[in-house]
Amino acid sequence: SASISAYLASKNLPPKQEWLQSFMPTVRPSTPIQALQKTALFRMLATDIQTSVTRSATTCLPTKISNPSVKETKLPGPLTVQLLDIEDIGRSRWSQVEAIEARERGETTKGREVIRIVPDENASERNTSEEAKSCGPHKLLLQDAAGTLVYGFEVNPIAEISLQMSIGSKLVLRDVTVARGICLLEPQCVELLGGKVDTWDQKRRSEMKERL
Repeated sequence: SASISAYLASKNLPPKQEWLQSFMPTVRPSTPIQALQKTALFRMLATDIQTSVTRSATTCLPTKISNPSVKETKLPGPLTVQLLDIEDIGRSRWSQVEAIEARERGETTKGREVIRIVPDENASERNTSEEAKSCGPHKLLLQDAAGTLVYGFEVNPIAEISLQMSIGSKLVLRDVTVARGICLLEPQCVELLGGKVDTWDQKRRSEMKERL
C-alpha cells in the first residue's frame, strides 16, 4: 500500500488511509504492482475527492479564496480540484438549448446546412465532436478535497476544456492567479487528470437543457 500511496501522491492525489484500506481488499495480492497502481489511479479519479484525498494546506484551496475584496493573489499549487459544473459563456444559452435539441433529433449542422445523422456506431462520435467545439471561454465550478468551492475562468483557450468534460473530472492547478475570487485559468496552469463521478455526470446531463 505504501507504493500505491506514493504513486497516487506523485499524481497529486495523496490518498486518505481509509480509502487505501478500502481499496486493498478489492484487488488480488498477486497483481503486479504497476497494474495495482493503474487500478488505484482509475478508481481514485472516479471518486469524490472529499472522501478519498488527504486534506492539508498543500492539497486544499485557501478557505477564503472566493473573497471578492482581494484584488489579486497567486495560488502556487500543485493542488487537485474536481469539476462540479461547466458553462460555455461564449455562446448564448438559447443556442446551447437548440444544439441539445438538434442532437436529440439526431441532427447536426455544417454552416447553415442541417445534416441528418443516421444512427450507427459512429453517431455518438460525431455528436461528441460537434459538441466538443464549444467556443468558450468556459466558466468552471471547482471543488477541493475540503469541499471549498471556487469558480475558474478560461482566460486563454485550454485544449482539454470543453462542454464534453465529465462532471467529477480532476484537474491540477499550478501558479494560478486568483483575481477578485476567480481563478484565471491558462494552459500552463492547468493539467487535466480526467476521471468522472458517474452519478454527478448523469444528473448534470439529464438536467442540462432545463437549467439552460
